[in-house]
Amino acid sequence: MKLTVGITGATGAIYGIRLLEALKKYNVTTYVIISKWAKETITLETDYEIDYVCSLADRVFSNDDLAAALSSGSFHTDGMVIAPCSMKTIAGIASGYTDNLIIRAADVTLKECRKLVLVARETPLNVIHLENMCRLAKAGAVIMPPVPSFYSKPETIDDIVNHTVGRLLDLFGIYDNNLAGRWQDESGDKQ
Repeated sequence: MKLTVGITGATGAIYGIRLLEALKKYNVTTYVIISKWAKETITLETDYEIDYVCSLADRVFSNDDLAAALSSGSFHTDGMVIAPCSMKTIAGIASGYTDNLIIRAADVTLKECRKLVLVARETPLNVIHLENMCRLAKAGAVIMPPVPSFYSKPETIDDIVNHTVGRLLDLFGIYDNNLAGRWQDESGDKQ
């Protein structure tokens, strides 16, 4: 499997980092694009170095490189996740304004009918945010805000982050019960 991972400057950079760690564990080939503001957010919100984040990828592309392989539908991937995904990026994708590689790669993912998952980070949402996300959902994107579950009884921030990352993996057919914290019915069977 080959996935593109975009990391934008929205809060929640840990989602993109943890996703890359999990994908590496499952030997998924990853192509990573980190925006300028994502680099700032990583530095502000985490103890990770940018070099470490880049080392998790099979290949790192500059967000300014609109001639990169990822900008063409002829470059095959199995999909793309943008985690976290800023409202600016969502607006760019929704309007087809491909002024950077993250947005262009997302546009290509949609036009090639591949899975595009957007870990939308903003609250509260205004009508413009909602309309942009609705437009993208109609175009085939999966909108997945990182909303924690509490049935898994999270004890740490890592538990909350891991659950979201586990659910992201689910969307691509990678099932990690240690990350996802599955719902259990009354008999104790995990759904």
